Amino acid sequence: MITNFFIPELNNHDIQELWFQQDGAACHTARATIDLLIDTFGDHLISRFGPVNWLPRSCDLTPLDYFLWGYVKSLVYADKPRTLDHSEDNIRHVIADIRPQMLEKVIENWTSRLDYIRSSRGSHMPEIIFKM
Repeated sequence: MITNFFIPELNNHDIQELWFQQDGAACHTARATIDLLIDTFGDHLISRFGPVNWLPRSCDLTPLDYFLWGYVKSLVYADKPRTLDHSEDNIRHVIADIRPQMLEKVIENWTSRLDYIRSSRGSHMPEIIFKM
């Protein structure tokens, strides 16, 4: 998927700077995968064995995991798809229906919570900025 879809799709867009983040699942951190991602993203890779270590369950790095993936899954499985084609169609429709305003609201809510966490801890938390 990375070589046949993701990287070619990235090349179709004018992206100035991009950080790539993935979790620490074993299949995501296989040596061949990490080598490919380092070749593609250099030091802008956040991964278990990448240049920037992935922080599991960090609200700093995973706002889309905390909201968006659960939202997508709930809609994809709402009609209990029984075939791969049905599941894929549901995924396409759900993703296509996500509006920028929803993502902006997710980021706004995440940012306000992050500000609260930072102020309540009284310590510096590392920041990673994702620019696209």
